[in-house]
Amino acid sequence: MTQINTAMVLAAGLGTRMRPAAQDRPKPLVALARKPLIDHVLDRLAAAGIASAIVNVHHRADQIVEHLAERTQPVITISDERQHLLDTGGGVKKALPLLGPNGFIVHNSDSVWLETHTSNLARLIAAWDPARMDCLLMLALGAAAIGYDGRGDFSLDGDGRVRRRREHEVVPFVFTGVQIVHPRAFAMTPDGPFSNNLVWNHAMLTGRACGLRMEGLWMHVGAPDALAAAENVLATGGLSS
Repeated sequence: MTQINTAMVLAAGLGTRMRPAAQDRPKPLVALARKPLIDHVLDRLAAAGIASAIVNVHHRADQIVEHLAERTQPVITISDERQHLLDTGGGVKKALPLLGPNGFIVHNSDSVWLETHTSNLARLIAAWDPARMDCLLMLALGAAAIGYDGRGDFSLDGDGRVRRRREHEVVPFVFTGVQIVHPRAFAMTPDGPFSNNLVWNHAMLTGRACGLRMEGLWMHVGAPDALAAAENVLATGGLSS
């Protein structure tokens, strides 16, 4: 098993869908169960043995930098995008010199979940095989997710490879905002802003994009209604680290 000990947390977005909850703060600092979303993410990464996390910032960046200043687990390094917002893929590419030569976790700041008996991050790390993968996406059943309403993102074949939903098709799995990716996946990408979709598209063409079904209940806390629903779930079910 290849050890994964570095992560990137995407925290640079404008968070417009979270308003008014994010009116005076960036979305990663919006509280869920009295704890900022980004701390849910970082606590879970630390529990999975992640030693260092790169956090990119743009919108209300000073607030995030100040909030994270005293954090020691994982050790935080800021990737500053205050001058230019680079989207999900461009933000990761800018931070590659900080992330090292091996695979690393990329984690959205609005993705939380209820565990079952096993850490999903531990399962993701155990499933990572850089010899046959350029990216490994953590997927959830869309029909059971909180804060998601759609036709799904991906299907999985028998070898665990992902395929995108075709037009007018319904597929079972939705991307949870969590993945492991290898730096080589960015070799053919442009400079400047671009989406992680560009990385996935190339990996799917070469058969090197895989997925892992998560266990438990996934919650996409991207808007006020989803925040309220997640609050209700955690009030009755609790959040496991």
